[in-house]
Amino acid sequence: MDYFPFYLFLMIFSYLFIIFIFIHFSYKPDYLNNIFGFISLLIVFFHIILFLLFMNQDLTLKPFFIPLWLISLGVPILFVSILGIISTGVIYLIKKDSQKIFSNISSKLEKKRRSWSKAKQDTLRKLNHILIFIGLLFVWYIGIFLANIYTGTSAGMIPEENDMFLLYLRIITSPNSIKSILFSLGWFYYILFFFFYILCMFMLSNEFSRKSKRFYFPFTFFTKIYLSEKEKQNYGTYLYFAIGQMFAAFVCPPMVFFMILGTASLSDLMTSQIGIRFGKKHIIWNQNKTWEGTIAGILVTFLLGFLFVGFVWSLIFTILFLFIDIFTEKPINLSDNLLIPIAFSFIYLSIRFFFNLSYYTIIIFWI
Repeated sequence: MDYFPFYLFLMIFSYLFIIFIFIHFSYKPDYLNNIFGFISLLIVFFHIILFLLFMNQDLTLKPFFIPLWLISLGVPILFVSILGIISTGVIYLIKKDSQKIFSNISSKLEKKRRSWSKAKQDTLRKLNHILIFIGLLFVWYIGIFLANIYTGTSAGMIPEENDMFLLYLRIITSPNSIKSILFSLGWFYYILFFFFYILCMFMLSNEFSRKSKRFYFPFTFFTKIYLSEKEKQNYGTYLYFAIGQMFAAFVCPPMVFFMILGTASLSDLMTSQIGIRFGKKHIIWNQNKTWEGTIAGILVTFLLGFLFVGFVWSLIFTILFLFIDIFTEKPINLSDNLLIPIAFSFIYLSIRFFFNLSYYTIIIFWI
């Protein structure tokens, strides 16, 4: 008996349910973030299902690679569901005690957060983004170092073809090419994507439980540290970060993705920290931002781009970052955690395909 249709149906049902819940719990006035988050989730989930269907046509992929994909895609959803059910059951069993305990914890966290300076609050909010970037970069360096030692080649770390839109068209026009294309992306591409896929499932569950009155998740009370009273109406910025980076990891090759992740973490942190600590000249249409902070973010973005994608692409991404930074929140009420990865990804896909402009990674020669 073929197991594939059953598991494919479960995947489709799970993804549709996630998208429905995302819209259901979204803060309606925050419509731009809702739209961008919805589109990002829809694109990724739709293409996962599409690729699984194409993979199922290749008999050589059925014994090992299709089950591996289904396990990798399904286990995170199953795990957070079980974790949520267990947490909800435990909370209901000790409801009276739990309300008092969590109320005390929440009050202490809230009081502690209010005692921090604005700069410290901003640093702690974005520290996890920095750690993710550094951690994944370290994994990449170790991987490519070991690959060069034991195999004499960096195959598996750098895709054979980095025109991702061209690869997508090739899959659509020639479905039997799915195997060669999937293998040409290299194994590190999948590490990056599945890392953010898992992170996104956890963040979605955490935010759904925070918005729900009947469902609980173990890490919900940590939101007291990160979210202000205004932000509690919306989804947390960490969810937008996870969705945006999952989208970028799916549609971009690793070096371009590192550029995007670095910009969304290092550049964003530098922009706010310099603005908070040293900013004097506020942007006219957005008094919460300063030109000093924006210039600092531009410099970091250019340096990251120069290292990961070369001079020309660095200029392109730096100009794009400038416009995103000065126009997000006001006058465009949109999270840069969503807009940076989505806009950078679409710009890369478009220019790489239509103008055949490839990138040049400098840091690979430092190993």
